[in-house]
Amino acid sequence: MTAQLDAPHDLVGIGIGPFNLSLAALAHGLPRQGAGELATAFYDQRDDFRWHPGLLIDGTTLQVPFLADLVTLADPTSPWSFLNYLRHKERLFPFYFAEQFHIQRAEYDAYCRWVAGRLPGLHFGHQVDAVRWNPERDLFEVDYTQLDAGGEAEALGRTHTRNLALGIGTAPYIPEPLRPLAEAPTVPVIHSADYLDNRQRILGADHVTVIGSGQSGAEVFLDLLRSRPAGRERLTWLARTPSFAPMEYSKLGLEHFTPDYTRYFHALPEPVRDQLVPAQWQLHKGIDAATITAIHDELYRRTLQGGWPDAVLTPGVSVRTAGRVATTKVELHLEHIQQGARSRLTTNAVVLATGYRERPLTSLLAGLDPYLRKDASDRPRIDEHHRMILDPSVTGSIFVQNGERHTHGVGAPDLGLAAWRSAAILNTLTGEEPYPQPTRTAFTTFGLEQREHTRPAPTVELRPLVDHP
Repeated sequence: MTAQLDAPHDLVGIGIGPFNLSLAALAHGLPRQGAGELATAFYDQRDDFRWHPGLLIDGTTLQVPFLADLVTLADPTSPWSFLNYLRHKERLFPFYFAEQFHIQRAEYDAYCRWVAGRLPGLHFGHQVDAVRWNPERDLFEVDYTQLDAGGEAEALGRTHTRNLALGIGTAPYIPEPLRPLAEAPTVPVIHSADYLDNRQRILGADHVTVIGSGQSGAEVFLDLLRSRPAGRERLTWLARTPSFAPMEYSKLGLEHFTPDYTRYFHALPEPVRDQLVPAQWQLHKGIDAATITAIHDELYRRTLQGGWPDAVLTPGVSVRTAGRVATTKVELHLEHIQQGARSRLTTNAVVLATGYRERPLTSLLAGLDPYLRKDASDRPRIDEHHRMILDPSVTGSIFVQNGERHTHGVGAPDLGLAAWRSAAILNTLTGEEPYPQPTRTAFTTFGLEQREHTRPAPTVELRPLVDHP
């Protein structure tokens, strides 16, 4: 391995998803303490930026407004904003007249790719293998493998940094009973993350089952429904939740995705936080009301000529076990939770909209394990500044992006808090305040605390010095 002996970076980011891309954009051009600009580098094993490519279904939109881009809620003047992207693409006026507050997912992906293609210091095709703390140099060592176009190892390298930012994201989650089926190729049993790559194969199946009651499951079901002939839909949609429930999208409900709530949640005792997160599933795992409406409208349209569509929608169902029947079918063993009843369903294809789980940090941070401080459930302890709590002998910081739901609440994976968190990280890292943070962000006061009620200064009425008749 050839060690790089150049000057160390101020910050190295591992993973280049939207959150670390936001951090890189806001860090770009920032002055460092002393002289020069903040020295940063970001690494990702993929060959370019991709944001949920398997779910960029035509017409699907973000569930947050376009202002939740990479930078705007921290710095509206940034050159890396979505509006500046539109200006460069000469699409600002069409967007203005379109009056769309929620943009299409494909457009958000294109915007992020535009930023990633122009922002310096991003290294795609680099797989980070290990991270260590070097106490003699007071620096983190980051070992990586540079990959060729085919994903094979091409060269080894090492870089040094004073601070790290972990943004390795989440991975598709497949429930245990269905994992053997997903690993065998004969019958399509895929995660929704791979839906578009397998769409034609799924559409060609005689009967298709979608499992999962969140937004992805709803979008996949709607796309399949619209693509199959009336009366011969042959679709089943199953979910563990008691209903196909809408996402909590009221204005006060959305205040759970503010810095105010994040700070409140972080200050709660660990057992209370652990009870809250699963109870708040409808804040982030429900279905957009417009998607629910579109599904019902499409089902209703198919009753206009008499009869009902061949589609079964059943909530409150769990998959106990599953197995293959011959080479073309899958048998799902189901249990209805409320009824206590069991049945079997034979299907030709399964789409698992079963969500995502945080990627484990154990392997990546194995070399740092003696320095990590963990909670009662063996998870990293993370302070209010999004830093892992480390042994005091470590002078550098490890910041966490979208891996701190257990300490910072349901807003951790939300795009709407990306710019705020990136700004908070950079303020902490620089010891200054290049991005001033708002003191209040919600009308709700989440705890019994005294809060200063600020009001704008009264307007002074200007009167002429001399009254004219």
